[in-house]
Amino acid sequence: MDAQAKTLPEKEEVRIRPFWYSDYWIFPKLITIVTTLDKHGRVNAGAFSHIMQYDVMHKKPRILLGGRNTAHTFINMRDTGEFVINCPKYDTLEDMMETGRFYPDGANELDYTGYTMIPSRKVKPPSIAECPQIMECTVDKFYELDRTQAHVIGNIEAIVMDKGLAALPRAERLPAMNLPVGLGDEKRKDYFHTSTRDVVMHVLGDPPDVYVPPVETEEAEETAEVDAMEWDAQALEMLDGVPKALQKMVRGQVEGALLDRGEKAVTGALFKGLAREFGLSEELLDRYRTDADTTA
Repeated sequence: MDAQAKTLPEKEEVRIRPFWYSDYWIFPKLITIVTTLDKHGRVNAGAFSHIMQYDVMHKKPRILLGGRNTAHTFINMRDTGEFVINCPKYDTLEDMMETGRFYPDGANELDYTGYTMIPSRKVKPPSIAECPQIMECTVDKFYELDRTQAHVIGNIEAIVMDKGLAALPRAERLPAMNLPVGLGDEKRKDYFHTSTRDVVMHVLGDPPDVYVPPVETEEAEETAEVDAMEWDAQALEMLDGVPKALQKMVRGQVEGALLDRGEKAVTGALFKGLAREFGLSEELLDRYRTDADTTA
């Protein structure tokens, strides 16, 4: 649409100040309760939303958490190497917020909620029974970013869900779980939330055919020469089984990995070995297949 045909909103620059991420910028984030044990075996529970996937491949699934390195949760993770990420339902929002209070060291925040502690399957910190999805983790790496902040990369040892949830299609699972989504706070006192009850699905579909003219540069020619490797018939057949949207990326990654290892050509055996190494399974590829792949 022509920008001149509609009225565009007027913009203004705002001052970047303390708590800019709460006062101005809206970060819709999943709210979780992280349970840990301190070095004396005492339970701690804290509300955390700075959480995201770190390594999405199922060969070594990992999660990243960020926060204050002085928080009891982060001290416990550093001392004991284990933690559990519990995702509460929106219906238990008041109990979840209770775990966000600044209780003294050694206090179990769950004692002041209606939550029920249950044994975890792979780690020592307890899980919360009322949470429909739970992630049990061990610490992979702990980063002290500066005097106040830390990042923790955790190995995902187990994902535990309410029975039957995993079998539901996502359009049904999201409202069934009814997870709280954090929208920030005001003056570090009033917090705003919404939930996953209302779900809108968008179908991505295949992109239209678009012609992109090639870029003629010396760098492009050098890259083409470096990446040019011979593929045997078996390797090409395997590449043809990769969804079309991923073939260029997979080809570049395979050739790059083999060049680093001193290989001169791509064989079926080498391709198969890399596929196992990086978790390039049929289950993974099915996630990327489109109508163009199934009708080819």
